[in-house]
Amino acid sequence: MRKQHTLWIEQYRSKTLDQYIGNEEVKNRISDCITNNDIPHFIFAGTAGTGKTTLAKLIVNNLKCDYLYLNASDENGIDMIREKVKGFASSASFNPIKIVILDEADFLTQPAQAALRNIIEEYALNTRFVLTCNYIERLIEPLQSRCEIHKLVPPSKGEVAKHVCTNVLDNEGVSYDIKDVAQVIKQHYPDIRSIIKNLQAGTKDNKFTFTEANINWCNHIITILQKPDKNSWVNMRQVVLDAQVDDYQPLIEHLFENISVYGKGYEAEITVELDEAQWRSRAVPDKEINIAALLSKILTILKK
Repeated sequence: MRKQHTLWIEQYRSKTLDQYIGNEEVKNRISDCITNNDIPHFIFAGTAGTGKTTLAKLIVNNLKCDYLYLNASDENGIDMIREKVKGFASSASFNPIKIVILDEADFLTQPAQAALRNIIEEYALNTRFVLTCNYIERLIEPLQSRCEIHKLVPPSKGEVAKHVCTNVLDNEGVSYDIKDVAQVIKQHYPDIRSIIKNLQAGTKDNKFTFTEANINWCNHIITILQKPDKNSWVNMRQVVLDAQVDDYQPLIEHLFENISVYGKGYEAEITVELDEAQWRSRAVPDKEINIAALLSKILTILKK
């Protein structure tokens, strides 16, 4: 008997198109592909947590195919393309098509993307490619031109609330105050994955309770930045350590939302640093170092 997922984000990952919320036009397109048991090359682009990987997996789980899943944030070089992708594409199969899912394809190096372009052309007769990315502009134009591009948009907050309340909390037998759920959605929207993860983290004895912990530690950082001194960086570093979090996206968003509170007159410069930190947070192995560097850069700007 297969063990059931204990992680809600995996347990409640959509298994069918009907369970997937939002992006109706894309769902209809994929439904047609499933009916015909064939797909074009796809690129799914959009922000984190909007269901790009889920859609890719829905495709291979509902088609008669062999498939290979690779995450380009783990392996992004030309050797991976030549060995794993080409090896799979060139292998024999008893199914009508083979599908390669390249998750987070915007992490692929330029040489890797060029090699992938050639493989897509060479094996197009029986191999299809599904690429997901946060930033489509990082994919070379020849790759984009060979794929059908769909830019996914997050469902509304109301749709997310209905989904997590009805499909997750009610199904788990968890009692909750809808206002508490709304706070979590407000804090992490549009990242549905983070919303579900934090709902599970806040559930104890079948009751969900919203905690202000994330907001409080983020506010503490804002307070320190309002009166920067020689100890500010060390003090903020301690706040981050005490918070014991591994997701720093709420801090980046909080810093942006409150930029006029601590950075009046320097909003443009700080925004550039926030954007850079948000991009780097998906690429660097140690996200804590990334956030510490961001705070150092903001202090440097404020001390001008």
